[in-house]
Amino acid sequence: MTWQTRGGREWTPDFLVSINPDLCIGCGRCFKVCGRDVMTLKGVTEDGDIVELDEDDDEELEKKVMAMNDADACIGCGACARVCPTNCQTHQKAA
Repeated sequence: MTWQTRGGREWTPDFLVSINPDLCIGCGRCFKVCGRDVMTLKGVTEDGDIVELDEDDDEELEKKVMAMNDADACIGCGACARVCPTNCQTHQKAA
């Protein structure tokens, strides 16, 4: 599916479909550029489980990572991919 920008240029949305927690460093750059609540910050335990963040969990977490929050809210703008320093996201063109 190809759309047009306001200026008439062709544009194909590229939707965020997943985030690799092994590559994500939890920097939050993608979260800051996305105004649609597509992602959220979560914690990773020693066992590799992705969990909701809780104020008491900080000492028990291995790291924090971005995770999908509302994939259906993504408009395919690609801003998150452009700011990601680890290329941990997978995007898919609109069908």
